[in-house]
Amino acid sequence: MTTIERVTTTTVSVPLHTPFVTALRRTETTDTVVVTITDSDGRAGWGEAPQVWQVTGESLASATACIEAMLAPVVTGRRLDDRDDLAAAASAVQRAVARNFGAKTAVDAALHDLVAQAEGVSVAAVLAARPDGIRDVLTTDVTLSAGAADALADTARARVAEGFRTLKMKVGTDAGTDVQRVAAVRAAVGPDVAIRLDANQGWSREEAVHVIRALEVADLGVEFVEQPVVADDVEGLAWVRERVGLPVMADESCFGPFDLERIIRLEAADLVNVKLAKCGSLTVGRDMLRRAHDAGLRTIVGSMMESHVGVGAAAALVAAEPTTEVSDLDAAWWSVRSPVDGGIAYAGKQIRVPTSKGFGITGFAAPA
Repeated sequence: MTTIERVTTTTVSVPLHTPFVTALRRTETTDTVVVTITDSDGRAGWGEAPQVWQVTGESLASATACIEAMLAPVVTGRRLDDRDDLAAAASAVQRAVARNFGAKTAVDAALHDLVAQAEGVSVAAVLAARPDGIRDVLTTDVTLSAGAADALADTARARVAEGFRTLKMKVGTDAGTDVQRVAAVRAAVGPDVAIRLDANQGWSREEAVHVIRALEVADLGVEFVEQPVVADDVEGLAWVRERVGLPVMADESCFGPFDLERIIRLEAADLVNVKLAKCGSLTVGRDMLRRAHDAGLRTIVGSMMESHVGVGAAAALVAAEPTTEVSDLDAAWWSVRSPVDGGIAYAGKQIRVPTSKGFGITGFAAPA
């Protein structure tokens, strides 16, 4: 019988090669809590709880406290012999505390990693309805941080030269000049590169309609506009969507299944962005993708500013449950190094996902 012996938290800060700037924040590091769960057979499962104050409200201190005080006692000593045990443990984690979705995701991912390793398969294989449909190479977009038009154009050209074909522009910092910045990027990269926009809640309802209509008139080939209004204003999201032609995506407005159902009921979005640090569980994320697809919504899986551990979990979800659009899994690409050995690997726009041994992580990397 295999049991869970201990849960360990480690605070990690990894420098970024380029500052990450949105309408909500600016950061030059990935600051996160890495969780390892060790079982009685000596295996270690891995998970991550990123610090993103402005979106999830969780910090390094709060995630650590939640994991150590509430979630670790729930799983320590439990049997983890098969997928039934995994489901029971994962359910107990979800019931242990309210919200704290990043902390829950970290423990949930580590549990999935342990079971996958014991079976000799990938985490994607544990999640997938059809194991023969699992992908081991994914495509990601790449984010263009908010900035001046000329700088954005230069960065866009550089990212395309590096092989990226889908650019996610951060807008919402100045409604008066957002269209000008998008036009500069389109002129820089030509017509064949996809451009999607993320306002990160930066506009009012009226500003959102004004800017999106101007984008339509300018015919800049925008794929969709993400989270144009504040997260709690789902009615406002629907109000904007009703008045514009470009597709609208919900991100911060859609944490878990309850939010998704509200978005479906209000017809508030054309797409949803599912993130593990928002929904708290790989299986919840998988089920949200399926529900969204059933409701006719298009989907991506996104990432917070996370390391290779957290993005690896999100990549496993996409490998198991394909999204309708290119997903947003570039967060760890911004890091100058991975905090762990093994796991996912980037090659331009592609991410290689391990095909066996869980997330494929073998331990913490040696200090840089």
